[in-house]
Amino acid sequence: MTLRRRVALLFVAATLTFLVAAHSAAAAPRKARVVILGAAKKVPYSKAGDPAGAAPGEDSLTIRALLVDGALKEWTTGDAHDVTDRSFVIRRVLRLNDSLPGDKTPGKSADKPAQWVWQRGPWLLVDRVTGRIAPLKLPDYDPAVSQPAWFRDYAAYCGVTSSGKSLYAVVAQVAARKPVLAKKLSAFDRGNQPAAACAAPDWQREPLRVTFHPAGRDQVSFDLVPGSAVLVEDSSDDAAATAQPPKPE
Repeated sequence: MTLRRRVALLFVAATLTFLVAAHSAAAAPRKARVVILGAAKKVPYSKAGDPAGAAPGEDSLTIRALLVDGALKEWTTGDAHDVTDRSFVIRRVLRLNDSLPGDKTPGKSADKPAQWVWQRGPWLLVDRVTGRIAPLKLPDYDPAVSQPAWFRDYAAYCGVTSSGKSLYAVVAQVAARKPVLAKKLSAFDRGNQPAAACAAPDWQREPLRVTFHPAGRDQVSFDLVPGSAVLVEDSSDDAAATAQPPKPE
């Protein structure tokens, strides 16, 4: 066998080995992400640090870490709600730097330590299979007023218009562009509003009905026409992996 022929055979063998390995790697299902909520802990919290989200006299906030493959992705507060067997929603909590510019001045030997405050943030949509975390855009959502009550992929809450002058009954659907329901409840004056402008709404399955409880007013109910979910979850190879529900760490 000539040297040229041997080199050609070795080249063909190497090419076939590479193609087989590449095909095997592409065909193998991707490993599912490990998404868990860590143990609950309390942190200092006050209306001074979170004027919009904290209730009068509130001095602590219970938070949990949202971990993906062991890495901290977000801090959260409150209970998670399963939207599907692989996606859930939970409220984010933010840690903000509360230090003033003068607290750290170049040339000074002893700077004041950084000050941090916690604030309730927006809601997050979490995919257990891909580990993807996305903020939810809830129409007319106000952190000081809105207390979403979740049912299936619907969130019912009292919302405040962008002008800040009207209180609305809102039902939003995950991934939908427009709210399923948006009805004015009353005028709204943030300066003369009681501590809780609305209690959390109540859901009824059959018929599909949601009841709102604005402060100082009679409750009001709305019947909804149930529709199909519009949430589109990732249909890549990751979808073939088995999703596990979030568990405390």
